[in-house]
Amino acid sequence: MVKRFIEDAIGRSGESDDDRQKLGSMVDPSNSTGQSADGSAPSDAAILNFALNLEYLEAEFYLRATTGAGLPDEMTTGTGTRGDVTGGSAVNFSNPMVRKFAREIASDEQQHVAFLRAALGEHAVSRPAISLDASFTAAAMAAGLIKSGETFDPYANDLNFLFAAFLFEDVGVSALKGAAPMLSNKTYLDASAGILATEAYHAGIVRTALFSEGMINEAVFAGVQKLSDARNSLDGPTDDDQGIGTKDEPNFIPTDSDGIAYGRSAPAILNVVYLNPKAVASGGFYPSGINGDIVMSAGAAA
Repeated sequence: MVKRFIEDAIGRSGESDDDRQKLGSMVDPSNSTGQSADGSAPSDAAILNFALNLEYLEAEFYLRATTGAGLPDEMTTGTGTRGDVTGGSAVNFSNPMVRKFAREIASDEQQHVAFLRAALGEHAVSRPAISLDASFTAAAMAAGLIKSGETFDPYANDLNFLFAAFLFEDVGVSALKGAAPMLSNKTYLDASAGILATEAYHAGIVRTALFSEGMINEAVFAGVQKLSDARNSLDGPTDDDQGIGTKDEPNFIPTDSDGIAYGRSAPAILNVVYLNPKAVASGGFYPSGINGDIVMSAGAAA
């Protein structure tokens, strides 16, 4: 069934016989090198598995916040080393709107995991080890939200949950935007665009909710900016990341001068989720690294 799906996708994505022949040689989920057949770029399967690692993280974060439990075991198996998840508990939401959209996001993220696993079939990577406790404390300390010796619990209350969600959502959007030009198969590109749109809706909701919190407590704006600055310090020399502005000058939608959302390369994404500006293969939210062929972050100067 998976082979037929891929063959059909290749057939639909080709503009001509030459295109179909080229795609047939490039899109191969059994490719263990992570590169396309000509060695010029990561294979589509490598890119999809990279996205799956990120979706595992988001799904586990939101599911535990809304239900107290993570993904079912049958949705976490695959190639590579399957890891456990540390941390995570149900949030006692005080704002019913936040509770409701958190539940909807959790459902979306679980569906993204299911979709990517189905598309990759037997070549889907397993869920890597994920930290939802020490990693958030490290991120909050690096951003200056807490002091040395303090801990940050993203599940303690609505605001902490929103800060943590902000840390993830903009990263997910920029990851999918950055990966889009590398996808060869148009069916996969279409699916990726759909997931990107969903993640952008998620990010917009989280940013808006944080702005609403800021209207009550203006310190929220500074907190969000600190998280944005921390991401900027990790992912390289460009200064693309944006907070939500201020009470008087809001910035709901992070775009460039042309009104276009920015993207990040896979290595730059790994700098953020590994919480390390150096070239490393593990750390932060993925204490043992991610599964698949794209696993190494870039140096901040790259």
